[in-house]
Amino acid sequence: MSEKAIFRMVMAVSVVVFVAVVILNKKILPVPAVIPHFVYHLPKFHAFLNGTCSLILISSFLAIKNKRVTLHRRLNIAAFFISSLFLVSYITYHWLAPETSFPTNNPFRPFYLFILITHIVLAGVVLPLILLSFYQGLKNNIVKHRKLVRWTFPIWLYVTITGVVVYLMICPWYNFPA
Repeated sequence: MSEKAIFRMVMAVSVVVFVAVVILNKKILPVPAVIPHFVYHLPKFHAFLNGTCSLILISSFLAIKNKRVTLHRRLNIAAFFISSLFLVSYITYHWLAPETSFPTNNPFRPFYLFILITHIVLAGVVLPLILLSFYQGLKNNIVKHRKLVRWTFPIWLYVTITGVVVYLMICPWYNFPA
């Protein structure tokens, strides 16, 4: 497959994911009358996945700095699969769960909104970067991989860390059934 075809495929996947998230956040699709109980545990699971991915990304960075290429590759594959699991779970949660809002009278709301907005925007930006970096790494095209990862790594790390921060800030206001 040509580089151009891979790029088009990555962009198509990224657009489909973005559109799916927008549709699910707008609650356009029908929601079942009874929401499965596991859905209410997903935000904590998402924070766990994001925290785990953060640690794996840092470990991967340290591995490559120490020229442990095989470990670096395995850690990146793990981070990729954890992030993929997160994405499927996130889409499931936002389809089924009711919206939770940060209180408007809370003095930390501007900080929360800043973290949330940068998290969301950069999550959308980093998906195609992750896919392209992953592809170039698997192809062993080190020059292109390094150029991409210069941007991918810090953005992906920021997104995973702020995913945990957003959860910690919003979790007191979840109103889930017991």
